[in-house]
Amino acid sequence: MSDPEIHHRAVESLLEWFDSRNRDVPSRGSEDPYAILVAEIMAQQTRIATVRPYFRKFLELFPTVEALADAEIDQVLKAWEGLGYYARAENLHKTAELVVSRHQGSIPSDVEALRALPGIGPYTAGALASIAFGQPEPALDGNTRRVLARLFDLEKPKARDLENAARELLAISPHHPGALNQALMDVGSTICLPRHPSCEQCPLNDPCLARARNTVADRPAPKPLPPKPDRHAAAAVIRKDELLFLWKRPSGGLLGGLWDFPHVAIENPKEAAAALEATIKSEWGLSISVGKKLQSVRHVFSHFRLQLELHEARWEGGAPQHEDLWQWARIEDLPNLAFPVAQHPLISDLVGTRRS
Repeated sequence: MSDPEIHHRAVESLLEWFDSRNRDVPSRGSEDPYAILVAEIMAQQTRIATVRPYFRKFLELFPTVEALADAEIDQVLKAWEGLGYYARAENLHKTAELVVSRHQGSIPSDVEALRALPGIGPYTAGALASIAFGQPEPALDGNTRRVLARLFDLEKPKARDLENAARELLAISPHHPGALNQALMDVGSTICLPRHPSCEQCPLNDPCLARARNTVADRPAPKPLPPKPDRHAAAAVIRKDELLFLWKRPSGGLLGGLWDFPHVAIENPKEAAAALEATIKSEWGLSISVGKKLQSVRHVFSHFRLQLELHEARWEGGAPQHEDLWQWARIEDLPNLAFPVAQHPLISDLVGTRRS
């Protein structure tokens, strides 16, 4: 990584390539740190094509950091609905509140101050510092790490090795840190792919050591992925006259902050009715009678696959505690609440039946 010729050729090629592109990336070309923050948080573990419509809608609803800070968390989660990894939305809302209360509404430019904000790690802090404030800070996401590992032919690079490599590149062109970081990201996400990279189209095909040594497919050394286990659960759509019982998932957990129908883990679908009646009685204090199955939904999460059986149920008595964690909602109000994506088909059916 100490070859200055490779560094200079790489930086020159990256900046020239980046300047010639006009990629439709949320916040690309913007000088608004808030817009850049929203775009970077949304792009975490999410494809750019998926982010684009959410980004536009989000800024229409919350055009400033003050508007986001003033919004209710349910409004924020509804705008985020379907984008996944909902802890990002909760942390972004908390960050907006802290920026307003601690930083007078101005997103800080200092990397350490950025990292003190909820949900902002080394990558996002580096991206904001370089793109929004022109600081020569590396922004190492998975794509950038892969590009650097191949550029310098590193089999099992440590985090410090990659950070040093990025800083050496940034030192060559300290006046264009945002462009250089974005160029590395773009190369990694569009050309230098994990499998079947388009080396002939890559601006780094000349200085790339892995290409010269025919080790691209092995850089960095792939990590074995653990198998995704299958899980089974049953949920109850509990009716009380014209109302449905909903509970709010705990903040910070899986699908945190979203509204949902109460559910229970099961081993056998035949256990669904008894398990739901017992669990909802013990956890919520509600007596219910479980009826027929409404839908069966399969959803793939990042670490497991879920098979969810949704059953109709009738309220027979009882009232839960903790009023901020549940509600009896009208069917016509369901589209205004943020739900897990797996529940959207059922909600559509419920609302459609109600309107017909």
